[in-house]
Amino acid sequence: MRLAEFLLGGSVTFVLYTYFGYPVLLWVLARVRCVQVLRGDMEPSVSLIIAAHNEERRIREKLENTLSQDYRSELLEIIVASDCSTDRTDAIALEYRSRGVKLVRTAKRVGKEGAQKQALETSRGDILAFSDTATILPVAAIRTIVRNFHDPSVGCVSSVDRVLTDDGKPGGEGVYVRYEMLLRRLESRIGTVVGLSGSFFAARREICEPWRADLQSDFNTLINAARRHLRGISDDLSVAYYRTIKDPAREYDRKVRTVLRGITVLLSHASLLNPFRYGLFSWELASHKLFRWLVPYALILALAANAVLAFSSRTYVALLSLQGLFYLAAVLGATRRPAFRHPAFVLPAFAVEVNGSIIHAWCSFFRGRRITGWSPSTRDPVETSQKPAASEDSAS
Repeated sequence: MRLAEFLLGGSVTFVLYTYFGYPVLLWVLARVRCVQVLRGDMEPSVSLIIAAHNEERRIREKLENTLSQDYRSELLEIIVASDCSTDRTDAIALEYRSRGVKLVRTAKRVGKEGAQKQALETSRGDILAFSDTATILPVAAIRTIVRNFHDPSVGCVSSVDRVLTDDGKPGGEGVYVRYEMLLRRLESRIGTVVGLSGSFFAARREICEPWRADLQSDFNTLINAARRHLRGISDDLSVAYYRTIKDPAREYDRKVRTVLRGITVLLSHASLLNPFRYGLFSWELASHKLFRWLVPYALILALAANAVLAFSSRTYVALLSLQGLFYLAAVLGATRRPAFRHPAFVLPAFAVEVNGSIIHAWCSFFRGRRITGWSPSTRDPVETSQKPAASEDSAS
């Protein structure tokens, strides 16, 4: 019984620390140690690389959105990095050649990072920005994000994600994204974030060279900055909009791919977890990334230990009942029926899905699976009328 009590207590403490204790400690540290970002007006040359594979449905809207950027055209290089697209993506991109859009096409499928690498090798900007085709940016996005590089301690900058849904409600993914954005905001205040938004981020050119075509670009770029003892920050004024994925199976697959790619990057740079060399960053990296990816195992241990202890005490019976109600709510929420669209069902369902995808990713990793190829998320285009006003983003 002592072992079961230890496992239950330790598992619950671990989960609570990861999701609640860590942000509380970040908040406390941010009150004591707040590292400002010295933003300033500047106009460096920028290369914006848009990774695409078979994006004929969305590439035109993306290019029109990019060409509307409030930035001097002679300083903004727009590159479509086509990963051997087989539809009309390349043809549509070529229609914009007279307006300065450059197409870089790979001869075969090499994956998102491989396509970005080929585009990077032809780019000329001092600042490299990366964006997904499904992401729509405000007109001042480039100008806003480069202001952060006025600070010489900043190596890379992440946007703040805004998830749009048909009914205007955040849903499970929306709540999770807001939680992530809160963590990044607090991490920025104490020094550096430990992850960038793949939908829109920017970095100094030296941070991106050499470019690893086999590792997740947003996470690995942040890791490169940390190795050079430069900061990665999240800028509340740099906003990127995208829509939720409607197909649950595709959304689950996306989560598995994202976690698997993240695990691959982290374990490829495991030395960054050494606090004697990387200090506060090591603690952030472990708490935000590694511990998050270990939570599902703690949940399994907590359930198993609680089941054993339920034979010895009514208190443990009550606790086991609470766990049972949580997982029952998750099952009902997963049915997506109108009666179970309340957050009391949607959020448990999302939590179980996330942790299930993490276990799936770990299993894939230990089986030797690595992801270099990619299929872009099947998100619907973002209609201009659905975007909140810029002032609302700045205030949120």
